[in-house]
Amino acid sequence: MADEPSFAQRRLRWRLRGAWQWPTFVVLTVADGLILHLLPPLPGGFALVPALIVSSFSNLFLVAAIAPWLARRLAERDAETPLEVYSDRVGTTLLALGTVGLVITGLGNQPLVVSETERTERLGAAVRDYVRDLGAPEIQRNLETANTFPTDEDGYFRTCIALDDRTRAFCMFVDTEETPPLITRDSDQRPNAVYFNDP
Repeated sequence: MADEPSFAQRRLRWRLRGAWQWPTFVVLTVADGLILHLLPPLPGGFALVPALIVSSFSNLFLVAAIAPWLARRLAERDAETPLEVYSDRVGTTLLALGTVGLVITGLGNQPLVVSETERTERLGAAVRDYVRDLGAPEIQRNLETANTFPTDEDGYFRTCIALDDRTRAFCMFVDTEETPPLITRDSDQRPNAVYFNDP
């Protein structure tokens, strides 16, 4: 019996096993502040100092309010493990989950790179407006045959609309680097499939 550790020794051992909450709090508070600054979950973003303040208060709320409440619920089911150990474990877990949540939210808020899609939409709208303003019935009724091929120049496309004689097409060059896209009529009536495949 003399070799059996005292209650105080057992408690110290439990404390050492579960002493991760506050070191984790310090590290993840700084990390969360950087995430809020570099990968903001809101469109306006955060300056670094306000981000650190927000992350400090958020993490403090997790470890001072949420973690003890959850730890008490868990400790009620397990009388052998001290409440402090549960508090440490729950607090550390909540801090880690909070950081993961921030990263996911920040990534989800990043603008999706849809430059090609936006460019294509602007090109389509410009061609429709051009054809509508042109007023040629043959081109308007064949508008659904429009097809677009990129040229060697970035942002520059050739769009063709088949004519009633399908061997010919009404073609135009569209510069999507301009706002609105700049359209120049091409006198060459070869459809894109022929135009780009001819040597």
